[in-house]
Amino acid sequence: MSLHVWWLYVTAVFLISATPGPNMLHVMTQSIHHGPRRALATMAGLMSAILLCLIASALGLGALLKASPRLFDGLRYAGVAYLIWLGVKAWRAPVGEAGEVGATRARSLRALYGTGLLTGLSNPKLIIFAAALFPQFIDTDRPFAVQLGILVASFVAIEFGWQCVYALGGMKLARWLAPANRQRLFNRGTGLMFIGFGGALLGARA
Repeated sequence: MSLHVWWLYVTAVFLISATPGPNMLHVMTQSIHHGPRRALATMAGLMSAILLCLIASALGLGALLKASPRLFDGLRYAGVAYLIWLGVKAWRAPVGEAGEVGATRARSLRALYGTGLLTGLSNPKLIIFAAALFPQFIDTDRPFAVQLGILVASFVAIEFGWQCVYALGGMKLARWLAPANRQRLFNRGTGLMFIGFGGALLGARA
């Protein structure tokens, strides 16, 4: 693809990825509770989910979901349930003593990766979004596989960059959250946001 087209794509994805959503909120909360280094496992799970969704979209799953409302609804309801569960879990998260952010027990890297993967897979709209986005930037007169590889690699790199920004932001926010009352307020705020994301997904249509 031409450099001009690629820059248009990068600009669009950069702005889309910067927008706060369940993925970025999840990265930030995991960084707060477990530290930015262990949050890398969560980020790896999210990136795996994004990569799977992008590849699935390229293989035609986006068109299948568009043509099969029942299949889309089934995936959507599962995603809604998971996001709401994350919201309830965040709302009820334990609060630590002054100077200690949360009483969260250390979780294994596998568990952190798993929650990231499930959070990333909870929104089937990503598959349809990619199916609608990619054709706008693919030149049918040039090799499809090479262009698709460039689009996917660019998307993953930009998304990972923004996840790093949110993880570092979580590290700084952890200091402000030392008082127990602020931790409780943050837990309930993030819980409501996850539930809100689930409600927004519930109202989505293929």
